[in-house]
Amino acid sequence: MMHIYDDVCSACSKITTEKYSTSFSSAIRLLNSDIQIPIYHIYGFVRFADEIVDSFHDYNKVELLNDFQKETYACIERGISLNPVLHSFQQVVNKYDIGQDLIAAFFSSMQSDLNNFSYDYEGYRNYIYGSAEVVGLMCLHVFCKGNQELFLKLKPYAQALGSAFQKINFLRDVKADSENLKRVYFPEVDFKNFTPKMKSDIEADIDVDFKKSFEGIIMLPKEAQFGVYVAYKYYLALFKKIRKIQPDNLLEKRIRIPDYLKFIIIIKAHIRNSLQIL
Repeated sequence: MMHIYDDVCSACSKITTEKYSTSFSSAIRLLNSDIQIPIYHIYGFVRFADEIVDSFHDYNKVELLNDFQKETYACIERGISLNPVLHSFQQVVNKYDIGQDLIAAFFSSMQSDLNNFSYDYEGYRNYIYGSAEVVGLMCLHVFCKGNQELFLKLKPYAQALGSAFQKINFLRDVKADSENLKRVYFPEVDFKNFTPKMKSDIEADIDVDFKKSFEGIIMLPKEAQFGVYVAYKYYLALFKKIRKIQPDNLLEKRIRIPDYLKFIIIIKAHIRNSLQIL
């Protein structure tokens, strides 16, 4: 009957992904069927930790995150958890040999969200690595299916993609982060005096990440390439929209990509994929 429990836990991770991110859910569905479920398991884990630090304001976040972290390591060791999302995550960690250094870096960034409200350049770099780049590396372990040579080859490109996504998230969520959570991730940036120069410098940095990450996408295994490319295009469209907005207007509302544009992105990506011109 263990397979029933595994299926229930897997469904919880998938539901978590679908409820919290329609964009990532649709991109995951474009991966080859045998790697979709492990990516849902990774996202469910990341999402739960993120919710602790971002949403559970009426509870002791430090205690909750510490408990979640302890149970993560414990279930990886024993191979089971009564937390469905953690049970699914430990299966991926153990099957694909995901290093605990990646998990430790992730939790370090989550702890930073409870303790830091602004960052210097080193803290900013470390936060992005732990909160986003390592998530890309966890997924890359799945995509490479144990091929360590391929993993090491694609590692810097996966980090660049995760970095680009996170920096765009910072710009997209600047209103909620700065006003509600009192966080400023970009070093030496004051959003009360957010100048066009500050914004253009951030965008130039994101450009570098995007260009590098695309080089890696075209080298991905075919089972993963299309889904990752669509996620890349989603964020590229969001980035282009953000670039058109004046610095002051970023604080007015959260920038989104409408569903019809997401559909167009998928169709265009499918055509390029069919013609093998990614």
